[in-house]
Amino acid sequence: MPGNKPNILFLMSDEHRRDILGYAGDPIVRTPHLDALAENAAVFTQAYTPSPICIPGRQALMSGQLPRTCGVESFGQDLAPGYMTFARRLAQYGWHTVAAGKLHHTGPDQMQGWMQRLGSEMRMADHRIEDRDEASFAPYAETFQKHKWSDTKEVLRAGVGRPPSHVADKYALQGTLNFIRDHFTDPYFDRARPERPVLLKISFNQPHYPYQTDQARFEYYLNRIRPYLDEPVFDHPFLSQRQVDIGTDVTERDMQRATAAYYGMIETIDEYYGGVLDALEAAGQNLDEWIIIYTSDHGEMLGQHGIWEKQKFFEASVGVPLFIRWPAEFGSRTVTDNVNLCDLFATLCDFTGVPMPDGLDSRSLAPLCQGDVAGWSGESVSQFGSQNLMIKQGDLKYQYYGPDMPEVLFDLARDPQELVNLIEDPVYAEVYRRFRHRRGELGFGPDADPNYVNAGYA
Repeated sequence: MPGNKPNILFLMSDEHRRDILGYAGDPIVRTPHLDALAENAAVFTQAYTPSPICIPGRQALMSGQLPRTCGVESFGQDLAPGYMTFARRLAQYGWHTVAAGKLHHTGPDQMQGWMQRLGSEMRMADHRIEDRDEASFAPYAETFQKHKWSDTKEVLRAGVGRPPSHVADKYALQGTLNFIRDHFTDPYFDRARPERPVLLKISFNQPHYPYQTDQARFEYYLNRIRPYLDEPVFDHPFLSQRQVDIGTDVTERDMQRATAAYYGMIETIDEYYGGVLDALEAAGQNLDEWIIIYTSDHGEMLGQHGIWEKQKFFEASVGVPLFIRWPAEFGSRTVTDNVNLCDLFATLCDFTGVPMPDGLDSRSLAPLCQGDVAGWSGESVSQFGSQNLMIKQGDLKYQYYGPDMPEVLFDLARDPQELVNLIEDPVYAEVYRRFRHRRGELGFGPDADPNYVNAGYA
């Protein structure tokens, strides 16, 4: 890798299915800016989130550790103050680390290695206040029902709108544009520092629900998209949760409206990314010399299998879009090996020449970007809560949901729609045994390793 310190642009959306992008083959969605970046990038078609829910997925990404390793397994938890994140690691070696928008930190350390934060998100959760008087907080307790609409209500409220999360995205965008001006040109005070390398992460809320977009985009997609209708619900006590029943809860037109709004939100963030790219080029930056990463924290079921939102190990929920662009070092290619968002920590260390910390669940994707797949393990792991585990190896995807629920095994080569559970199929008996052994190594199940430290990739 080169001896200089490259600038890094990390683009991130929220709850974005990896198949609703122009470069991924969707013929309807309009994502020209992401498509143009992907043309000269390594595109990963089998990338997975370490957790199909916002906070654990994002903190695992930042720490390069699976949720069990970093201790953030559930919504509402956060990394311990001063935790080693890839932002902190690059800051230690001279990068100016800047984050705009959503990070989902709720604890006392809301920087976690970022030297500058832009946007309107910083807010410490009540339960993080030390030595608080519980009686004083009791009248203000927020139940889940108050905090979160039902999935049915999310679908019924979809359409034209501009909720607070969209306003936050505009704050993040404007903050990013201001930073680019000040860092690279600063026409007012002449204090620009373009010679200092920057890690700039821009993370928008969209297309996370509520499913709302502006009127022009809503009208464009409304009669073009095809929602998931007549979907069979998978026969499993966990994988069948969060159903929205067509005919009882919502109508087919309601489903179409929600899907159209979701598409419009994706087009919106693509436009925002285009504004960032234009601003960098206007500031004299050659984007071919930048490392540019695009991904999301998890996917969205969007009515597939009769389910909305995330939290499932179905491909629509646990799979994420991912590409890495750096034309100065490698060209375009499609990578079909299983990878994980945790791998981005080691990848950034590899690209920049920064020493990688010990104890990570992270493997460098640099060889895959350059076409070298020799020695790649081909495994990706995802967790949800303290009991639910997915292990993907090749086309096989094993799922464990605790001792009281059936295990699940999909062979995506035979069953890409994930309709048939092969866990009882004798043809897969040896595969099942290997997955169970690996499950124990990862600290799950009745044979969980009591001395679990990490995934053991190093």
